[in-house]
Amino acid sequence: MRSAGTLTRADLAEKINRKMGLSRADSLAMVETILRLMSEALIKGENVKISGFGSFILRDKEERIGRNPKTGIEVPITPRRVMTFRASQLLKDRIAQG
Repeated sequence: MRSAGTLTRADLAEKINRKMGLSRADSLAMVETILRLMSEALIKGENVKISGFGSFILRDKEERIGRNPKTGIEVPITPRRVMTFRASQLLKDRIAQG
């Protein structure tokens, strides 16, 4: 398995700048707007689906009893909302090809 770097907001903006010819400021503003809209939808409890990429899915977890692995003592785990990402089949296929 090869080691990969991290794709940042600035990297995304740079790629938009090169591909679409927008200014760096406009490219960064576009990235920020997309991320803000996705965040707002998730905060409102909406799932976010990006065709050909994947889905960000919200799930509410009920309270349950867990166990402290060091002590073995049972402790309650509070109810919470979690977000998961499920990659599309297209993305999975692209990743598998390397």
